[in-house]
Amino acid sequence: MTNLVRPSGRAADQLRDIVLETNVTRYAEGSCLAKFGHTHVLCTASWSDSVPPWLRGQGKGWVTGEYGMLPRATHTRGNREAARGKQSGRTQEIQRLIGRSLRSVVDLKALGENQLTIDCDVLQADGGTRTASITGGFVAMALALKYLREEGVISADPIQKQAAAISVGLFQDQPVLDLDYPEDSGGEGDMNVVMSSDGGFIEIQGTGEERPMTRAEVEELMRLAEKGCNELFEAQRAAIG
Repeated sequence: MTNLVRPSGRAADQLRDIVLETNVTRYAEGSCLAKFGHTHVLCTASWSDSVPPWLRGQGKGWVTGEYGMLPRATHTRGNREAARGKQSGRTQEIQRLIGRSLRSVVDLKALGENQLTIDCDVLQADGGTRTASITGGFVAMALALKYLREEGVISADPIQKQAAAISVGLFQDQPVLDLDYPEDSGGEGDMNVVMSSDGGFIEIQGTGEERPMTRAEVEELMRLAEKGCNELFEAQRAAIG
């Protein structure tokens, strides 16, 4: 580990600079600009007093996610998916992950027949856009639910615990925390880990890119992910206030 040189100069177990800036848009019930180093994602939470047709009359609410990248979020301009007429498989997979992750920490009965849509728009991408979306999306959701309580729409806080996510991976055959783009694209393997603040694991996505990962490497990656998520939980609490 002592010979490891990360492109950013960070230690193996060091997060990028994390900023969770709240109330960044005027109209959304909750908003957060999540900055993980050079990855910037605008997360907004919008309330609707109706639920999908298949949920009507059950006394439960719903939380769903949408995800997109602005055309110049990366080194070259990408066409808007709306202009192409359909979403990519990657976009659909990420927004489903966002929705699953945030629903897992919400009491949908306490939400009542209300729906929150968490929009995660990538302004600038440098690796880890889905993990930044989940982490910032939770903050936006929490602020929206606080607003709904203050307005008397709901009587109790539906949030049961926090949700945050971080990437880990092998770079130069060493386990590292919070991959930026050079590490994500040039590493030997990577994982995205979504956790709840009680120490539970919501979702784990992992792939050995250049070679299979060993059990010892996976265990160290999980340790790093838990450390990173615990730091993100603290940042979320400070942002929500």
